[in-house]
Amino acid sequence: MRYVELGKSGLKVSRICFGTWQFGGGWGAMDRDEAIAAVRAALDQGVTFFDSAQAYGFGKSEALLAEALGDDIHRDDVIVATKGGLRPVEGGITRDTSATFLRDGVEKSLRHLGVEAIDLYQVHWPHHDTPFEETGAALQQLKDEGKIRHVGVSNFSPAEMEELSRIVEVETDQPPYNLFNRGIEEEVLPWCREQDVGVLVYGPLSHGLLSGRFDPANLHDDDWRRGHEPFEGEALERNLEGVERLSEFAEERGWTLAQLAVAWVLAQPGVHVAIAGARRPAHVEGIAPAAEIELTSDDLAEIDERCGAAKAWGLTPEGV
Repeated sequence: MRYVELGKSGLKVSRICFGTWQFGGGWGAMDRDEAIAAVRAALDQGVTFFDSAQAYGFGKSEALLAEALGDDIHRDDVIVATKGGLRPVEGGITRDTSATFLRDGVEKSLRHLGVEAIDLYQVHWPHHDTPFEETGAALQQLKDEGKIRHVGVSNFSPAEMEELSRIVEVETDQPPYNLFNRGIEEEVLPWCREQDVGVLVYGPLSHGLLSGRFDPANLHDDDWRRGHEPFEGEALERNLEGVERLSEFAEERGWTLAQLAVAWVLAQPGVHVAIAGARRPAHVEGIAPAAEIELTSDDLAEIDERCGAAKAWGLTPEGV
């Protein structure tokens, strides 16, 4: 495993972060014991960075992560991040970055995680019905009280990060990014590089398309991917063609497709960390070697060519 300082936050973290969206039920049913074993396997592989969110089952993901980490959650080298600012409502969720809701969310996250302070607290989505001044002041106060140590955001534009930064220092950004979804290259990544903002990207496996195991027939009825364009019809056919070409490239070099996908993300200037979820230990053990892969400029050029038309969509569902 390789490690990196997460931008100006100064946090030293593993380049692969264990993501826990799947712990909250958004990907369908999962085996609890295997989930715990996956977290333990991540630690064994040298992973020291774990990411969760209040909205991942509203307590389920954070509590399961805490149970899996056990006493290791208190290790100095284990960094736990979570997110807040999504509130459950009838029929789904809504954004809420008000001071009252954020404070309530932090208190609940502290209890679910069983810690005295959250290493990295991120605003999950921007909410334009709440002034950035209110959101920023609430985060700064929570930071001053020692309940959160570092402040980050997720799914924010550069303009939104700049506005929030006037009130509280934004140290990290968590955007979507993968071989098939490159929307952050135009503005977000350059801004983060310029501001020394740590970038931890989610969805490096394109929500399963680049896992090497994706089969649309195996999607559960409650899996959020059902009905979304990249996973059905002509879009799915185009994406699977890209997957086949990339798989051949990876196999020629003795890598798996998932390892290639994560290595490509980590090779991009300005990206510090790739977040990858796992349901069982084998998934973790299969992805961890990606942190050691070094892609040449020729590799990157050929990978880009093999992606073809697949690099055309940008799906960022709320709740991730």
